[in-house]
Amino acid sequence: MAARTVELDPPVDLAATLGILQRGSRDPTIQVSAGSVSRASRTPAGPVGELLRRVGTRVEVEAWGPGSAWALEHAPSLLGSLDDAASFRPRHGLIAEIHRRLTGLRIPRTETVFESLVPTVLEQKVPGIQAWFSYRRLVEEAGDPAPGPLGLRLPPSAERLASLGMERLIPIAEVLGRQMLFVDPPKHTRLRTLFGAAFTARRVERLRTHIAEIAEDLLDQLGDRTEFDLIADFAVPLPAIVIAEILGVPRTDYRRLKEWAETF
Repeated sequence: MAARTVELDPPVDLAATLGILQRGSRDPTIQVSAGSVSRASRTPAGPVGELLRRVGTRVEVEAWGPGSAWALEHAPSLLGSLDDAASFRPRHGLIAEIHRRLTGLRIPRTETVFESLVPTVLEQKVPGIQAWFSYRRLVEEAGDPAPGPLGLRLPPSAERLASLGMERLIPIAEVLGRQMLFVDPPKHTRLRTLFGAAFTARRVERLRTHIAEIAEDLLDQLGDRTEFDLIADFAVPLPAIVIAEILGVPRTDYRRLKEWAETF
């Protein structure tokens, strides 16, 4: 076992910061609680089991396995210490209030893209709870026990998934890997600038009003029905219509756009 301490001021909220990495409460690769997080990962140096515990303004990190040294070296970026708080000056009242309340929230950086892409692909294909169930089964069947005493399982490797006949995920992963969320500067900076110009505070406010109108229209279409499918009749068409209009696709063609997305 190897260990190190990371000093963070203000203190990090481990659950808020690393909870986004957990795919449901029964994710066998990570367990999150208020004061500690245990996780398993396949680092470039090998597999690792990692325990992070907050003690005041410090986070104590313990690691087991061949990837221990790598995990400890990259613990600060995992905990979001690369965030530059001085450069974030929210102008929108709601965002500013959230920023004020969630002082311990950081943006984690795992630097293990494939591990993020596999569950993300599943979540693109089926609803969240079903995707989490599928990912859990995939880890249980194709993953390996993580090093150390944490009782976690490692995410399946690319080689293991390929051996199961899942090569068809590779083209999808390559496409998702070019999206803004998964690329580093300077490419990320260029993409973020383009998106920032398109989604200004004024533009987002107009969208918010229009989205509310679309939601009202969908509810009106239910008429006097006493029973309906919340997902099929409301939750699915709402974002599909909004995305279609943002892309300049006629609202009447949103079903075709959704079919194309599902085919992808």
